[in-house]
Amino acid sequence: MSAQDTRPLRIVVADDQASVREGLVLMLDLLPDIDVVGSAANGQQALDQVAEHHPDAILLDLHMPVLNGTEATRRLTAEHPGVAVVVLTTYADDTSVLETLRAGARAYLTKDADRLHIARTLHSAVAGLSVLDPRVQATLLAAASAPTAPPPEPDAADRPLPDGLTRREAEILTLMARGMTNAEIAAALFLSGNTVKTHINRVFTKTASRDRVAAIRYARDHGLD
Repeated sequence: MSAQDTRPLRIVVADDQASVREGLVLMLDLLPDIDVVGSAANGQQALDQVAEHHPDAILLDLHMPVLNGTEATRRLTAEHPGVAVVVLTTYADDTSVLETLRAGARAYLTKDADRLHIARTLHSAVAGLSVLDPRVQATLLAAASAPTAPPPEPDAADRPLPDGLTRREAEILTLMARGMTNAEIAAALFLSGNTVKTHINRVFTKTASRDRVAAIRYARDHGLD
């Protein structure tokens, strides 16, 4: 058995919430097979800590300031391919799941995982295995079986948007105008139902629409259908 097999895993913990970050550091550092060598409050700090300490793995929150978890994962994978990225986040039903896995994350856990589950996942990820929380697996299966949203027009990405609409809001407005329900939009775009509702409320505000019918009329008037 090599020294690599017997020594504790060296990890960095990155989470923008101090209480969560400090709790994870304390909780994991008590395990004999885990050695927390650094912690970070944002994505850029996470990159800096990995560059400084050369850990075996990083436990990474997804939604962080300065540099979000997905972009941090992309850069970590490119700049430190030997470091296993394990995402630990509150979100299991967002587009970020697919984006972060595509960016190179080896594992994706939600924050209700206990410390032994987290430790096992870290070891598995360092060994090259992929580990997904059951809720994440369910999300991916649902996304795979969901109806595909009609593709946008070829020039849609370059079209200027009215009234301060974001690309995501315009995309959701277009799907509304095509008759899709909130649940169908959520499945097609890999978003949670609450996220879709939030975007629709913003669409209502920006377009001065009192209801869905008015928003659909707005979409048609502005060529967003």
